[in-house]
Amino acid sequence: MAEINVNKIKLSQLRALVAIAQTGTFSDAASVLDLSQSAVSHAIATLEEELGVSLLSRGRQGAVLTPVGQEITDEATTMLKHLKRIGRRAQDAKGLQAGLVRVVGFRSATTHILPMVIEEFRRQYPGISVSIGEGSDVRGAEEILRRGEADVGFTYLPVNDAFDALELFRDDYVALLPKDKAPASEGPISWEELTALPLIMPMPDDGCRYNVDQYLAGHGQSVRPAYEVKEDSTVVSMVRRGLGATIIAKLAAEPIPDDVAVRELPEPLQRVIGVITLADALQTPPVFAFLDTLKATWQQKSDTI
Repeated sequence: MAEINVNKIKLSQLRALVAIAQTGTFSDAASVLDLSQSAVSHAIATLEEELGVSLLSRGRQGAVLTPVGQEITDEATTMLKHLKRIGRRAQDAKGLQAGLVRVVGFRSATTHILPMVIEEFRRQYPGISVSIGEGSDVRGAEEILRRGEADVGFTYLPVNDAFDALELFRDDYVALLPKDKAPASEGPISWEELTALPLIMPMPDDGCRYNVDQYLAGHGQSVRPAYEVKEDSTVVSMVRRGLGATIIAKLAAEPIPDDVAVRELPEPLQRVIGVITLADALQTPPVFAFLDTLKATWQQKSDTI
């Protein structure tokens, strides 16, 4: 018995076989494949000749697969699915040769999180550009994504169902005080110690300010800020100069100068930082690649902490 040379089998023959199995007739298969009926008949005849088996039973009711024809059709269907996957992978690769990812976030995220992510992303995808914008406040990223002006946003979690969200980490709030005016104890600061100094706070529309105001109110503390300042770095500098104390997210305060004392709050307070995309948006391959790089890079950083 001569050995079957599978190298002679053509994809066009397998497509014809699968089309007939799906439609039930040679004429319908020809219509689906945009071929003549004779071309489909020839494809099946040559396939049966090369394999040495009958694949179809032809009759008045159409074409019916023989038992071996069914087995070969199943294999052919799987092969054609793999072929589609190959095409998609190649198309995705072409899509990652160029493009733009638009990122928006609040200052401490764009300062401390993004640089390491972008460094790794540009190493892997040098042809893709990244633009970075800052929202007017921490929730500004959500509105910018809704308007279609950015692809990826950094914000506080939770967010509503309009967004797909990934939690990155939880950032503790701390009290910063001038070192020469800080309590001698190393434990959490007391409410009395915290309110003994003028309080330096972010502006009223700042996301951290909202969190701190809610925190103080929830613990029965009525504190009137002595200063309201926009930039986190200015807040830290004012504490360093001895002008007062502040309650600030640790990431926002970094790098914290050596002559500024850091104390835990009387009761814990955290902000949950995450990355979001619009839930119903059709994301491009560069955006998916950026999100994958972000997850991998941040996980690697977390494992070393």
